[in-house]
Amino acid sequence: MIKATPFYTKLAHITICILGLGFLAIEGKTLLAPLILAVLFAMLLIPFANLLERKLRFSRGLSSFFVLILLIGAISGIMVLLGSQLSAFAEDIPAFEKQLMDSLDALQDWIAQSFNINNKQQTEYINSTAESALGKGTAIIGVTLLSLSSSLLFTVFIFLYTFFLLMHRSLLLRFILALFHKDHSPVVYEVVARIQYIIRKYILGLLLQMAIVATLSCIVFTLLGIKYAFLLGLLTGILNIIPYIGIFISMVMSVLVTFATADTSHVLFVAAALICIHLVDSNYIMPKIVGSKVKINTLAAVIGLVLGEMIWGITGMFLSIPVLAIAKVIFDRVEGLKPWGMVLGEDSLAETQKDIPADEELPPVA
Repeated sequence: MIKATPFYTKLAHITICILGLGFLAIEGKTLLAPLILAVLFAMLLIPFANLLERKLRFSRGLSSFFVLILLIGAISGIMVLLGSQLSAFAEDIPAFEKQLMDSLDALQDWIAQSFNINNKQQTEYINSTAESALGKGTAIIGVTLLSLSSSLLFTVFIFLYTFFLLMHRSLLLRFILALFHKDHSPVVYEVVARIQYIIRKYILGLLLQMAIVATLSCIVFTLLGIKYAFLLGLLTGILNIIPYIGIFISMVMSVLVTFATADTSHVLFVAAALICIHLVDSNYIMPKIVGSKVKINTLAAVIGLVLGEMIWGITGMFLSIPVLAIAKVIFDRVEGLKPWGMVLGEDSLAETQKDIPADEELPPVA
C-alpha cells in the first residue's frame, strides 16, 4: 500500500517551487519579460497567420512576417498619434508653467488664510524640497536615458521573439506534446488550445475596453471644456490597461493639468467624471468584455499586480493577469493542482470552469 504524501512534505515542495520560480523570474527578467510578452502577441496573431496560410497560400515564414508587420504598424500608429499630442502639449509648456505658478500662488494664499501658515514659510519649504530634488537631477536624467535605450532593445527583442514563435509554432506544439505520455496528448492539446483561446480573447477584450474608456474620457473632457482633452482621454484609455491602478494615475495627471489650465470647479468635475468612468468600466465594461474571458478574483488579481510590480515593475503589472489566467487554466486541468485553480478563480468552482462555452469549438493552435 502506497502511503499518501504528508501535508508538510507537500508544503515544503510548494514553497521551494515558489521560491525557485521567484528567483528565476528576478534573475531572468531580461529574457523572460520580452519572451512572455512575445508569447501573448503570438497567441493573438496565430489565427491571422493561419488565415493567410489557408486562404492566400502564404508560406509559414511569410505569414509570420506579414502579421508581425501589421502588429508593428498598429502599435506605431498609436505611438505617432500619442506623440503628436504630446508635442503639442510640449509647445504649451511655458504657458502651462505660468498658469501652474499662478494657481499655486492662489493656493498659497488660501492655505495662509485657512491654516495661518504664511507664504514665507511655504516658500522656504518648497525651496528646500526643490533643492533636494535638483540634487538628484543628474542621476535621474542618466537613469532615464538608460531606461530609454533599454526599452528600445526590449521592444526589438519582443518583435524578434514574436516572429520566431510564429515561425516555429508547430515545432513548439510537438515539443510540448512530447513532454507528456501519449495517453495524455488529447488533454495537453486541449489545455494549450484553451490557453490560446482565453489569452487571445482577453487581449482583444482589453483593447476594446481601452478604446471605450478612451472614447468616453475624450467626450467627457471635451464637454467639460478641458484643454488637451484628446491627449488626456487617450492616456486614460492606455493607462486603464493596468488594472485598479492605471485609472488613478490618469486621474492624478488629468487633475494636475486641469488645475493649471482651469479653475478649481473644473478639477472637481474632472475627478468626479473619472470616478464615474471607472465605476462604469469596473461594473459593466470590464465584466462584460474582459471579465467573461478571464475568471480571476479581485484578491488574486491585486496580489498578482503587487508581485508583478515587485519583480518586473510596470511590465510585471501588465503581464500579471495573463500569467494568472494561464496558471489557472493549467491548475484547473491537473488533478493535484485544482485547489490552486479554485483559489485563483471566483467563488463558485462551477463558474470558474466555464472558460469556453461547451458548444464552442476550440481553434487550431498551430
